[in-house]
Amino acid sequence: MKTPRWKLPALLLTAAVLAGILAGCYSVPRPDANTPPISATMTPVPLTPERLLDPALLKEPADTFRLGPGDRLEVEVMGDTASRSRLLVGPDGKIYFYVLPGLDVWGLTLPEVQELIVREMQTYVREQQPVAITLRAVESKRVWVLGRLATPGIYPLTGPTTLLEAISLAGGPVSASSFTSLAAGGQGIGLPGATDEAADLSRSFVIRQGQLLPVDFNRLLRQGDFSQNIYLQSDDFIYLPSASAQEVHVLGAVTQPRTVNFVNQLTLLQAVANAGGTVKDAYVSHVAIVRGSLTSPQISIIDYQAVRHGKGRDVLLEPHDIIYVPFTPYRTVQRYANLILDTFARAVGVNEGARAVERDTDAVGVNVPITQ
Repeated sequence: MKTPRWKLPALLLTAAVLAGILAGCYSVPRPDANTPPISATMTPVPLTPERLLDPALLKEPADTFRLGPGDRLEVEVMGDTASRSRLLVGPDGKIYFYVLPGLDVWGLTLPEVQELIVREMQTYVREQQPVAITLRAVESKRVWVLGRLATPGIYPLTGPTTLLEAISLAGGPVSASSFTSLAAGGQGIGLPGATDEAADLSRSFVIRQGQLLPVDFNRLLRQGDFSQNIYLQSDDFIYLPSASAQEVHVLGAVTQPRTVNFVNQLTLLQAVANAGGTVKDAYVSHVAIVRGSLTSPQISIIDYQAVRHGKGRDVLLEPHDIIYVPFTPYRTVQRYANLILDTFARAVGVNEGARAVERDTDAVGVNVPITQ
C-alpha cells in the first residue's frame, strides 16, 4: 500500500511539535565514583482513572461516507459505455468528468456527487443523463494499526469499523500461540508468521486527535469485554508494542527525548543523561516516573535536583518506565499523569507512524526534531 508522506495524520505531526519523538535506543553508561547512592525501592502511587470510556464511542456512527482527496471513483453515463471513466479526487477535492469543468466533491456523499454530475451535465446536454457512480478505492480516510500484529499497516476506513475489526484486519496480535478472534465468534485462528515476541496488551493504546483513549486491550482481547470495542474514526492510531522490549522512555524537558535500552540495571540519573540531560528552566524537583499499565498507571514524583547533587538517592528503574521531566510544576497528580501518558502515546505514535510511511513510500526518512 503506497502512502504519500503528506498523508501522515495531522494529529501526529502536531504531536511531533508538542511532545517529542522517541528517536532511538541508546546504551547506558556505567556509573562512576560520583554516582549518588542507589535506592533499590520506589513506592509508586496508584492512580484512579479520571478519564472513563465515553459510552458514545461504542455507538455506530451515523455519518455516511464522504469523499476526500485520493479517493477513486468510476463514473459512467448509463447507456454510453464510452463515457466510463476512472476518476481521482484531486488534492483540491475536485474531479474532472466528460466535458465538465472541475467539480468540487470534497465532503460529498456518493448520491450527492451523482446529483451534482447530472445537474451539471444538463448545462451541455438538454435531456437529463442518468449517471452511475462506483467507489473504487478509499485513500482519504484511514486508520493506523501498527506494532506487534501479523500484518500491521495503514488501512482504509470505508464504513463503520470497530477497534476489534481493525485489529482483525491487521491479522491480530502476534504471540507464540494462536490468536482468538473475538470478531469471528471466539474461534481460535492461527496467525501466519507468529513468533515468540508477543504484543504487550497492557501498554497498547489508541490515539484520537492527540489524546489517549482509555481503552483496555486486555479486557477486550483476553476477556472478550465488548465495552472496550469502540468505533474508529479517520486517522485513529492503534499501537500494540512488543512485550519483550526492555527499554524506558525519557520525555519532556530533556535535550533529546528518546527511548533508552534497559540493560541489567538502569537508574534515573543514567536514563536522563542518555537523553542529553535536562534543558534550561526544567522543573527538576517534580520529575515523574510512571509505571504499570496505561489504563492503571502508578506514579512517583522524584526531586531530581536533590538526586543530581547527591542529597537524595538515585532510583532504580524498571523496563517500560516512563520518565517525564516537566517544564512547569504540576497542579494535581492526576492531571500530571494524564499529560505524561498523552505525551508518551503521541511520541510513540509520531515515531511509529513515520516509520510506516517510510516503509510504504521507500522514503529516505521522516524525521521531525523535537524540543518541547
